[in-house]
Amino acid sequence: MSLPALSGPQYLREGLKLVLSPGLRLFVLLPLTVNVLLFVGLIWLAMRQFGLWVEAFMPSLPDWLTFLEYLLWPVFVALVVLMVFFTFTLLANVIAAPFNGFLAEKVEVVARGEDTAPPFSWAELLAMLPRTLAREARKLAYFAPRALALLVLSFIPVLNIVAAPLWLLFGVWMMAVQYIDYPADNNRVSWAEMLTWLRQRRWQSLSFGAVTYAALLVPGLNLLIMPAAVAGATLLWVREGGQSHALVKRPS
Repeated sequence: MSLPALSGPQYLREGLKLVLSPGLRLFVLLPLTVNVLLFVGLIWLAMRQFGLWVEAFMPSLPDWLTFLEYLLWPVFVALVVLMVFFTFTLLANVIAAPFNGFLAEKVEVVARGEDTAPPFSWAELLAMLPRTLAREARKLAYFAPRALALLVLSFIPVLNIVAAPLWLLFGVWMMAVQYIDYPADNNRVSWAEMLTWLRQRRWQSLSFGAVTYAALLVPGLNLLIMPAAVAGATLLWVREGGQSHALVKRPS
């Protein structure tokens, strides 16, 4: 495994720097607003329901094994945190998809050196709505059966102990899928071809997904990470040959 294959943190860092630049700040405001509203909602719901969710996943133990509850409790707390965090992150991305696709398009213009301050256009943003929402529906069709299988596993005694690391691994992969898909979709690369492109760069994809996932867990910082991840994924797409792939696959 070469160091370039683990370049995910670098792309996310560059993406954060890019979205804070004067030419792109305007395109960050809409997805940032979505982030703030959903983050507030997540905190409110978690404060009210967290204890009940942990109890629902904790296995029922006989009296002589109750001492194991102290060992298992942190595992199931981690499981609930990962599930809640991942669900709300996915929801935020679905709602913000048109804005993220729009941002990815402008970041690509800047990354190619064509314009340091692309113009904002509501008409252009609205024109992207049908395509980006259709792509999010395809993303949900990919996510839902896999998440459902993990959810079922989470309720099976004994086996649910491995659910937390599986949720984590799945979440890391979905972060790469979620954000790389924006520049891929903008370049009319099909869903199947986008997944193939990611698998061919598996370690780069996973390192980018992992650092994005970790950063999203940091309160305050997570509000900026969604647009930063969109920008970072777009830089990854541009620099790792996404455009040449798109030129082959894009219909004439």
